[in-house]
Amino acid sequence: MSQHSHERIRDRADGVWLVTRILVYVVLGGLALVAIATVTSVLGPMVALDLYTPAVAAWWTVFTAIVVQGVPFLVLGTLVSATIGAFVPERVFTRLLPRNPALAVPVAGAAGAVLPGCECASVPVADSLMRRGVAPAAALAFLLSAPAINPVVLIATSIAFPGNPAMVAARLIASLATAVVMGWLWVRFGKEEWLRPAKRRTAAEGGPRWVAFVGGLQHDFLHAGGFLVVGAAAAATFNIVVPRSVLDVFTGSPWLSVLLLAALAVVLCVCSEADAFVAASLSGFSPTARLAFMVVGPMVDLKLIALQTGTFGRAFAVRFSAATFVVALVSSVLVGWWLL
Repeated sequence: MSQHSHERIRDRADGVWLVTRILVYVVLGGLALVAIATVTSVLGPMVALDLYTPAVAAWWTVFTAIVVQGVPFLVLGTLVSATIGAFVPERVFTRLLPRNPALAVPVAGAAGAVLPGCECASVPVADSLMRRGVAPAAALAFLLSAPAINPVVLIATSIAFPGNPAMVAARLIASLATAVVMGWLWVRFGKEEWLRPAKRRTAAEGGPRWVAFVGGLQHDFLHAGGFLVVGAAAAATFNIVVPRSVLDVFTGSPWLSVLLLAALAVVLCVCSEADAFVAASLSGFSPTARLAFMVVGPMVDLKLIALQTGTFGRAFAVRFSAATFVVALVSSVLVGWWLL
């Protein structure tokens, strides 16, 4: 048998071994996540009851809900990210997007409609896009639009607000406008030194593509998963610290109610697939305030800020999150005044 035949057999064996490893990781990882979620949700309230602290039981409930809600979409994002890094050539993105970053921003923002995931998924995907040669402004526009205007989110919004298509249209327009404006702002004012993406080996740097895929999948999930837990813990702490009576003070003012729900969207960390139902339940607030809740939440919340900090660095996360909050708030008010 020739040397070439031996190499082909060895490559096939390596491929089978890598596929087997991936399946083992997926099965064992899924079982571990289910076990952790089950133990946390069961033992947390039991410990709280033993200690006679209802606040701790509430903290465990909120924390578990956020983590369990975010993990599936984080897995989706890391799978997409690893696939892009290992199998998609850089030339694909350079051909699809205009070379001018200002023109690439609206194209990338509109492309966010094709990824059915939440904000947990968009960060590793945007990181992978940048490492594959996509202009940061376009990748950031995609990061903001993907969790806000994808079909799953829009369908959920239409179900949460039955007979009110204006709310669905307002969410789509305000969210896309925010993503595009932030992309253009990065073109004008953004600096490369603010971005410090984590470096790792990709298929473009040599080596089998499956090795790069498995390495990228492990890195992204473990790296981003830790920051997801940190953000969830912060949101759960807010839920038990701020008294309900404080929130009721703001419902009487339309402007304060917009600011309040925008701030709540940041700290509550509700997944974009579910935030429409939370907004619909806040019937005491104006439609514009509830729109602000749905526009700000998928773009700026505690777990997303934590994920951005871990992926791109603190200098980027602080500046980008603050600017996005302001732009999203203004966009919500303008679109709400126009359509609602």
